[in-house]
Amino acid sequence: MAIKKTVRKVKKKNPNIRLVKNDDIRVEKGRGGQREKLRFDRTKRTLILSAILLILLTVLIGGYEYIIHNYTVTTVHVEGNIHYTNEEIMEMVMGGRFGDNSLLLAMKYKDKGIEDIPFIQAMDVTIEAKDTIRIIVYEKALAGYVSYLGRYVYFDKDGIVVETSTEKTAGIPQVTGLKFDHVILHEALPVEKQEVFDEILNITQQLGRYSMSADRIYFDSSYRVTLVFGDAKVALGDDQYIDEKIMKLQYILPELAGKKGTLDMREYSEDTKTYSFEQD
Repeated sequence: MAIKKTVRKVKKKNPNIRLVKNDDIRVEKGRGGQREKLRFDRTKRTLILSAILLILLTVLIGGYEYIIHNYTVTTVHVEGNIHYTNEEIMEMVMGGRFGDNSLLLAMKYKDKGIEDIPFIQAMDVTIEAKDTIRIIVYEKALAGYVSYLGRYVYFDKDGIVVETSTEKTAGIPQVTGLKFDHVILHEALPVEKQEVFDEILNITQQLGRYSMSADRIYFDSSYRVTLVFGDAKVALGDDQYIDEKIMKLQYILPELAGKKGTLDMREYSEDTKTYSFEQD
């Protein structure tokens, strides 16, 4: 007797259906709440940071506008300059972006001067008011200059070459008659008699003392001195009584204006009242 087997059909599960138990619903709700809370906290922090950044940006922009419009330089005092004009000095100090802002200039030059400029030892910048600055120029002490290979070679009281240039500097006398075969910056001019530089310095100081300025100081082969003022020459001779001769020259020089010739002051005595003038 045959036995029939009963085969139960098993329904296929739908892959898109997920069985959720009651406990799982509570867990899902808990997780969802946590995610919502985290999302809210993150949004809140972002808004707070954005507000802070906006406030800071507003303060910075306001401060920038205040500084730019309230610290503009309108008055500049320049002193101590001879070689450069006031405008050239101002351009050196105030050139570049925001160069006319006193507050930024104060920060730029705080405890620091300006160096490495030809003919200038240093420059100091002081802020006297929101719209006023003072530039103090310390130029290198120049005793004279000589011409060499198409350039003007400037030297100090010790004969040390401090600068060379293609431009003349007003108030600095040209020295001629000195013999040398080379020039090295920051070294002494190689002349035979180094003491001549002390004499040049003394002559320029004495002339300045009496508000006189020679165009040229000439030394002959024996280092006798002749001063040149335009077309007029003044033969002073050797360095004996040179100070006294220059002191007397201050009264005679106005009479030489427009004249062409040589005033002979080589012989000096306290009793000498007149000196000969030989026209060219």
